[in-house]
Amino acid sequence: MPTIDEQIARALEESRKSGELESAKSWGKPLREDRAFADTPDEFRLPFKMLKDAGYIPPEVEMLKEIAALQDELANLPSSAPSFEEKRARLIDLRLKAAVRLESMRRSGGL
Repeated sequence: MPTIDEQIARALEESRKSGELESAKSWGKPLREDRAFADTPDEFRLPFKMLKDAGYIPPEVEMLKEIAALQDELANLPSSAPSFEEKRARLIDLRLKAAVRLESMRRSGGL
């Protein structure tokens, strides 16, 4: 019985031979770093990606994107800036809401 890696390698080789890989819109382009994806718990990455590819972006993904954006903003914003505390409070609030929603999904068995 082939390992999962061997099955993946075989499927990729078949896709390459059929031309399916080259027809993908991202073919030959570097992967862009997606901080929201990196912050998504492992067990939700595939389901969220499938929903996104189907044209539906779950609210949790939007929250994770906003969290990543706020983290970037705060990293480049002096703590003395007038909007710093407001953005920091929003980040804390979003992190809490996202954590509660994701934990609820875990406990209920997923999506």
